[in-house]
Amino acid sequence: MTAYWINTFTEISDEAKLARYAELAGPAMRAAGGRVLARGNPAYVFEGATALRTTLIEFETVEAAEAAYNSTGYQEARRALGDGARREIRIVQAIE
Repeated sequence: MTAYWINTFTEISDEAKLARYAELAGPAMRAAGGRVLARGNPAYVFEGATALRTTLIEFETVEAAEAAYNSTGYQEARRALGDGARREIRIVQAIE
Protein backbone atom coordinates (compact mmCIF):
# COMPACT_ATOMS: atom_id res chain seq x y z
CA MET A 1 0.00 0.00 0.00
CA THR A 2 1.29 3.46 -0.91
CA ALA A 3 3.09 5.44 1.78
CA TYR A 4 4.08 9.08 2.09
CA TRP A 5 7.23 10.44 3.69
CA ILE A 6 6.58 13.89 5.17
CA ASN A 7 9.66 15.87 6.17
CA THR A 8 8.94 19.20 7.88
CA PHE A 9 11.74 21.50 8.97
CA THR A 10 11.10 23.29 12.26
CA GLU A 11 14.38 25.24 12.34
CA ILE A 12 17.14 25.89 9.82
CA SER A 13 20.39 27.20 11.27
CA ASP A 14 22.88 26.47 8.46
CA GLU A 15 21.79 26.95 4.84
CA ALA A 16 25.02 25.42 3.49
CA LYS A 17 24.44 22.19 5.41
CA LEU A 18 20.82 22.16 4.24
CA ALA A 19 21.95 22.58 0.63
CA ARG A 20 24.39 19.67 0.94
CA TYR A 21 21.67 17.55 2.57
CA ALA A 22 19.31 18.28 -0.34
CA GLU A 23 22.01 17.35 -2.89
CA LEU A 24 22.39 13.94 -1.24
CA ALA A 25 18.87 13.22 -0.02
CA GLY A 26 17.07 13.64 -3.35
CA PRO A 27 19.11 11.02 -5.21
CA ALA A 28 18.94 8.69 -2.19
CA MET A 29 15.13 8.90 -2.13
CA ARG A 30 14.85 8.31 -5.89
CA ALA A 31 17.29 5.36 -5.70
CA ALA A 32 15.02 3.82 -3.05
CA GLY A 33 11.96 4.17 -5.29
CA GLY A 34 10.67 7.47 -3.89
CA ARG A 35 8.88 10.02 -6.03
CA VAL A 36 9.01 13.63 -4.82
CA LEU A 37 5.50 15.07 -5.01
CA ALA A 38 6.07 18.43 -3.33
CA ARG A 39 8.98 20.36 -1.87
CA GLY A 40 9.57 23.89 -0.61
CA ASN A 41 8.10 26.43 1.74
CA PRO A 42 4.36 26.07 2.31
CA ALA A 43 2.01 28.38 0.43
CA TYR A 44 -0.10 28.75 3.60
CA VAL A 45 0.25 27.75 7.24
CA PHE A 46 -3.12 27.71 8.96
CA GLU A 47 -2.12 25.95 12.17
CA GLY A 48 1.40 25.43 13.38
CA ALA A 49 4.48 27.28 14.42
CA THR A 50 6.64 27.10 11.30
CA ALA A 51 6.46 28.01 7.65
CA LEU A 52 9.73 26.34 6.72
CA ARG A 53 10.54 23.79 4.04
CA THR A 54 8.39 20.66 3.74
CA THR A 55 8.92 17.66 1.48
CA LEU A 56 6.36 15.03 0.46
CA ILE A 57 7.70 11.82 -1.10
CA GLU A 58 5.61 8.89 -2.32
CA PHE A 59 6.76 5.28 -1.91
CA GLU A 60 5.11 2.02 -2.95
CA THR A 61 5.00 0.78 0.66
CA VAL A 62 5.76 1.78 4.23
CA GLU A 63 8.61 -0.72 4.15
CA ALA A 64 10.12 0.96 1.08
CA ALA A 65 9.98 4.35 2.84
CA GLU A 66 11.59 2.90 5.96
CA ALA A 67 14.29 1.26 3.84
CA ALA A 68 14.94 4.64 2.17
CA TYR A 69 15.45 6.24 5.59
CA ASN A 70 17.89 3.52 6.60
CA SER A 71 19.74 3.48 3.26
CA THR A 72 23.42 4.32 3.07
CA GLY A 73 22.72 7.27 0.78
CA TYR A 74 20.15 8.85 3.08
CA GLN A 75 22.28 8.30 6.15
CA GLU A 76 25.07 10.17 4.36
CA ALA A 77 22.61 13.03 3.74
CA ARG A 78 21.67 13.05 7.44
CA ARG A 79 25.31 13.29 8.44
CA ALA A 80 25.82 16.18 5.99
CA LEU A 81 22.88 18.04 7.56
CA GLY A 82 24.14 17.37 11.08
CA ASP A 83 23.12 20.21 13.38
CA GLY A 84 22.20 22.49 10.46
CA ALA A 85 18.46 22.02 10.97
CA ARG A 86 15.78 20.49 13.14
CA ARG A 87 12.88 18.66 11.54
CA GLU A 88 10.16 16.10 11.90
CA ILE A 89 9.87 13.09 9.61
CA ARG A 90 6.77 10.96 9.38
CA ILE A 91 5.84 8.03 7.18
CA VAL A 92 2.09 7.78 6.67
CA GLN A 93 0.26 4.96 4.95
CA ALA A 94 -2.25 5.97 2.28
CA ILE A 95 -5.94 5.18 2.56
CA GLU A 96 -6.84 2.90 -0.32
